[in-house]
Order: sequence, then structure tokens, then C-alpha cells
Amino acid sequence: MQFLLNPNIAYLTAVLALLAILAAIAAPGTGLIELVALILIGLSGYMVYHLGMNPWALIVLLLSTVPFFIAIRSKNSLVYLIISIVMIVGGSLFLFTGSNLRPLVDPILIILVSALAATFVWFAAKKSIQAQQAKKFHDIDELIGKTGEARTNISQEGSIQIDSELWSARSQEPIQAGERVRVVKRDGFILVVEPEPKNEL
Repeated sequence: MQFLLNPNIAYLTAVLALLAILAAIAAPGTGLIELVALILIGLSGYMVYHLGMNPWALIVLLLSTVPFFIAIRSKNSLVYLIISIVMIVGGSLFLFTGSNLRPLVDPILIILVSALAATFVWFAAKKSIQAQQAKKFHDIDELIGKTGEARTNISQEGSIQIDSELWSARSQEPIQAGERVRVVKRDGFILVVEPEPKNEL
């Protein structure tokens, strides 16, 4: 475990732990990212206990998650995203310091990791923002009232085609394959349909 007490390794682990936290914020609920974050946080804690670190730099790094969290949920996302990136870079530069706040970590490593971390934060937030702002590809409620064609016989179960998509469907009355149907409501991911009136196109 002695290699973990190298300031360069400690710095890299601490930054990776922060990125894992940000990834968990951007894509919550996966479980794996959260587990990786916990492991990295544990390793970082071990290193900090034995090496010590600049507490102000650590606070800046931890607080960088706040503007990042706001960025993925705010209309002014770019401003908060830039703040988060600046805090990550600034905090990481002074995480492990010697006398006169001289960084103990290799400056080249700091530059490379800071650049990669900033890039990761930028793209992770950008994708998360796009996903939140984009319209749901399958908003089932919007299908209510639309018409389609029964691809199979429909009773308690069957399938219909609306535009170019196939959907599971059921009906209170038997519908033959090939008949036109209208969506009247939904039950979870199953569409409830009825025969389209003959006088409607």
C-alpha cells in the first residue's frame, strides 16, 4: 500500500473520485458508478489521512459539484459549468502542497489531469443537459387519439403499428389483423385501442 502514499497517485485518485461523483450526479441510479465513487473516496481518504492535503483545495474540489449539479438542471448551464471546471482545475492544482504552497504533484500531471477532468465535466454535463432538454422519443401519452393498423389479431393482447413503430396493444372487443384502430388510452406501456369508425379516414 506504500505506492498509494505517492502524492501523484494520491492526486490522481482524488480527482478520479471527484469525477466519479460528478458522473453519478449526471447519470444517477446505475449503481456501478456509485460503487466506483465509494471505492475511490475510500482510497482517497486513506491517502489523505497519511499524506495530508490542503483543506481549502479539498473544499474547493468538493464544492465544484454544486455548480455542476446546477448546470445540468439550469437554463444558464454554461455559466455554472465553467464555474465548476475552474473550481476543479484550481482545487486540483493546490490539493497536495509543500512549503509556500508549492505543489508536490508533478506539474505536467496536474496539467494533463486538469485538462482531461475539465473535458470530462464539459461533455458529461453537455450530454446530460441535452438529454433533459430533448423531447422524450417515446412519449406514450402523445399516442392517445392517434390511429394505426392492427398487425395481429387483438383482444387481450396483440400489436399495432403507428407510423413506423410497433406497439403492444389490447382491446375490449376483438380486432382483426389489418383493421384500422384508434388509441383511446394507455395502460403502462400497453396501448388500449378500439376499431376506427368506418366514416373516418
